[in-house]
Amino acid sequence: MREHGLKIKSVKHKHSHHAEVIKRKAIITTILTFPVLIFSPSVQELIGIRVTFPYSDWIVLLLSTTVFIYGGTFFLKGMLEEIKRKNPGMMTLVGLAISVAYVYSTYTFFFGGKEFFWELTTLIVVMLWGHYIEMKSLLGAGKALEELVKLIPSKAHLVTEKGLMDVPVEKLKKGDVVLVKPGEKIPLDGIVIEGTTHVDESMLTGESKPVLKKSGDKVIGGSVNLEGSVKVRVEKTGEETYLKQVIKLVKEAQESKTKLQSLADRAAFYLTVVAISIGSVSLLFWWYYLGDLNFAVERAVTVMVTACPHALGLAIPLVVSISTAYSAKNGILVRKRLALEKAKGVDVVVFDKTGTLTEGKFGVTEVITKDIGEEEFLKLVASLENRSEHVIAKAIVACVKEEGVKIEEVEGFVAFPGKGVCGKVSGKKVCVGTIEFLKEIKVELNEELIKKAKELQSEGKTVVFVSISGKLAGIVALADRIKKESYEAVKGLKELGKKVVMITGDSEEVARYVAKELGIEEFFAEILPHQKAQKIKELQEKGYKVAMVGDGVNDAPALIQADVGIAIGSGTDIAIESADVILVRSDPRDVVKVIKLSQITVGKMFQNLFWALGYNVITLPLAAGIGYPWGFVLKPAIGAVFMSASTVIVAFNSILMKKELR
Repeated sequence: MREHGLKIKSVKHKHSHHAEVIKRKAIITTILTFPVLIFSPSVQELIGIRVTFPYSDWIVLLLSTTVFIYGGTFFLKGMLEEIKRKNPGMMTLVGLAISVAYVYSTYTFFFGGKEFFWELTTLIVVMLWGHYIEMKSLLGAGKALEELVKLIPSKAHLVTEKGLMDVPVEKLKKGDVVLVKPGEKIPLDGIVIEGTTHVDESMLTGESKPVLKKSGDKVIGGSVNLEGSVKVRVEKTGEETYLKQVIKLVKEAQESKTKLQSLADRAAFYLTVVAISIGSVSLLFWWYYLGDLNFAVERAVTVMVTACPHALGLAIPLVVSISTAYSAKNGILVRKRLALEKAKGVDVVVFDKTGTLTEGKFGVTEVITKDIGEEEFLKLVASLENRSEHVIAKAIVACVKEEGVKIEEVEGFVAFPGKGVCGKVSGKKVCVGTIEFLKEIKVELNEELIKKAKELQSEGKTVVFVSISGKLAGIVALADRIKKESYEAVKGLKELGKKVVMITGDSEEVARYVAKELGIEEFFAEILPHQKAQKIKELQEKGYKVAMVGDGVNDAPALIQADVGIAIGSGTDIAIESADVILVRSDPRDVVKVIKLSQITVGKMFQNLFWALGYNVITLPLAAGIGYPWGFVLKPAIGAVFMSASTVIVAFNSILMKKELR
């Protein structure tokens, strides 16, 4: 883990150092440019003040040469690297522009003519400051990944036979037991073997509330222990850990190219070629048309510095960097960038039912009583069922404990396999079981309760009957409970204009009930795992773009078949090859977040591309001199300001995503 952390830090340090070097160059060249402006004949003529002394013109030449060599070599080196890669871009344009400006001005200094050293130095200063602001923006965008790396603690308290020993985290092995004190970070993924606490997983999964952890529960390396001390047995180390896999996925997603990125790269390349061509044509045209080589060179230089392929090149990667880092911190892990971009265009979202829209386990859905309060009724039932090992009994007890109802002692507990159980609770004889069992033991029945039970059973629910003191006192219905979050998820998707479909292997009755509860108009019931992919294909053949949401294991073929495959509730197991997007939490509302993230991300990409292309369409003709007949001419330094501003605007527009994603 430390190796990876050091690697990330070294890359970040490299970029940070790069930004500081540019800043230093920008400051020094700014200071050197002031005397150039003061003693430049062009500037003095412009402001109507004449300041000269012997060899003052040589000061302009020497300082301009210093600025060109000290500040300009940064762009010249970049130009050579771009040419070597056969991919000319911004550095090539700026390098050519300042080279032409310097060579021409030096020539006119010795052989006569109008030099523009002040434009050259101002141009270099503006470009350096613009590049520095851009680098700071990029560093800010990449901080989220750095924050993930910082979650890894450097040391852990290893429990040994001789007591506690502080060791580097990278020295821990599977099976080691570590003590995590309150306020400390859990070093690696593991299982709590002693103690109870709450942990903060917000930076890892986006879960805002503290999560209760007790013996037997899994914990994630990097999460913060908030309360008591706990002992954790290490289960995963190195590349296997959740945090390491997240960092890997984020890096891969940020480095991967999408169709929009490839389009932007090609556009940037062609823009460079077009700018050089327009600059060359402008030079020849104005030299021939006006016979003024100085004006012609100025037009060519302005065209080259005004064109901004860099804004095009930055338009997509910066958005990708911000969106992937944001999504990772919120438990949305993007394995395939293209899939995330496609998510905004899906027409249908297909949910697997079990474990996705429902809890995936038995739970109490309804309690109906006769002549007894619900709390008293549940106390008697749960106290009796607490002695049973049956799955229904466990579900009832779990539900009652959640409600904080006290469990009483039971006397004379008797189990009747396949039928029910009886016993005495608080002096009352209580029996829980099937209706046939209660009939068999001569319980006084209640037709109203029996009728209600049949209605619940028609919805695919399991119903148990409860008698108290020889009378049918109530019924308890159980089913795979619908998650509270599912209601919001379905509503949210409909508000986005998406059609919601449910698919399940359960019976028609169960599927119909869940679909009706959630407001889902279309569902497929009694579908075997291998048939789910076929159903997805059928929807696609109708012209729909389909997103499939499932568990990533049983639903793997369907996830692969879908246009966007979303695996939900994976927890720390995120090595799911079949999914395009992995949702760490079992919260279906995160599907809505994925689509909104896609909409915002792609929207920002198009905004940036529109700005970058639109800027060049407007400024290039102005730089070439199209406004000359009307007395409007764009100066090289102003062109450089526009160019730098264009890049910075793209960077800031991308960073505004963070506000929209909140």
